[in-house]
Amino acid sequence: MGKPLAEARGEVAYAAEFFRWFAEEAVRLDGGYMPAPAGGSRFVVARRPVGPSILITPWNFPMAMATRKIGPALAAGCTCVVKPAEQTPLCTLAIAEMLSAAGVPDGVVNVVTTSDPAAVTGAMIADPRSRKLSFTGSTAVGKILLEQCAKSVMRTSMELGGNAPLIVFDDADLGTAVEGALAAKMRNIGQACTAANRIYLQRGIAEKFTRRFTERMAALPMGRGADPGVVVGPLIDAAAVAKVSDLVADARRRGATVLLGGTAAEGRGYFYPPTVLTDVPDDAAMFGTEIFGPVAGLTVFDTEDEVIERADDTPYGLVAYVFTENLRRGLRVSEALDTGMVGLNQGVVSNPAAPFGGVKESGLGREGGFGGIDEFLETKYIGVAL
Repeated sequence: MGKPLAEARGEVAYAAEFFRWFAEEAVRLDGGYMPAPAGGSRFVVARRPVGPSILITPWNFPMAMATRKIGPALAAGCTCVVKPAEQTPLCTLAIAEMLSAAGVPDGVVNVVTTSDPAAVTGAMIADPRSRKLSFTGSTAVGKILLEQCAKSVMRTSMELGGNAPLIVFDDADLGTAVEGALAAKMRNIGQACTAANRIYLQRGIAEKFTRRFTERMAALPMGRGADPGVVVGPLIDAAAVAKVSDLVADARRRGATVLLGGTAAEGRGYFYPPTVLTDVPDDAAMFGTEIFGPVAGLTVFDTEDEVIERADDTPYGLVAYVFTENLRRGLRVSEALDTGMVGLNQGVVSNPAAPFGGVKESGLGREGGFGGIDEFLETKYIGVAL
């Protein structure tokens, strides 16, 4: 998909950690035994696999999103059918080959590739053998899949779109904030649901942050993902470049100023250079949708209450980022933000050992962490008469 080589290697290591984590969780499935309150019987609580699971993965992290779903499914005892994104099927096929070589029986992990995902996914959901759907992708598609799953009341977990705010307060460590924002914005060339989409700067630090952040963005090498040293590779396809171009043009029409980049690169390939815009108004299209590109939109705020209100003014609630050296403020704002995850003084939150997921239209359920395996388990109660 054009991911820079260093990031690709990092994703492979990240993907492997999901197998490591859920291999350890497989032997820790809990249950229970207790006397009934009235004393005449006993309660036995058992966990069992939910059953055959449909796993639909996106193109932007084709290795890690596959293992983040396959790992808990296998650990819980579920067979699965994986439908990778049509842009990046080869990574999933490689994972299936590795699992087969490692001894996973035939038929336990199955991969279906297609250039007609709607038809194939619809048929799998309609199959009465299917008991679970785990989907990572856009909110629009997620809503369609939820409607289809509702017909059979199928268990679902949804990791959907994001519109992450990144907030830098006056008392933040400037170096930490700049590097954190760079990581949050530019991971996978900005093509991540966790990417910082709206960068809010408190007025006292705005000028210094903007200058240093723009300098760092300007220094990022752009080129083929496979070339050593490249940080900014190509976007996934021509439609992605067109979308980013339209979002930048809309922001400029609404009064934003382009400090860096702002125009698609000429020549072959789907390249868009690192771009920084200031004075982006809240009604700009890029502040209402996922940019999915190397474009940072900056805006200024004055008070804590103001920025929380503006940050939460979105139907999405996946992740937010907060930079401040005041611990009380950091915890207060983190708890106030209506998101499933918060990065406090850090620009990367994803970790196999942590629960990943959002609220509102950013999804249902959690992947990773102690709760990740629960998505593939049913709870069964057995009442035992004495």
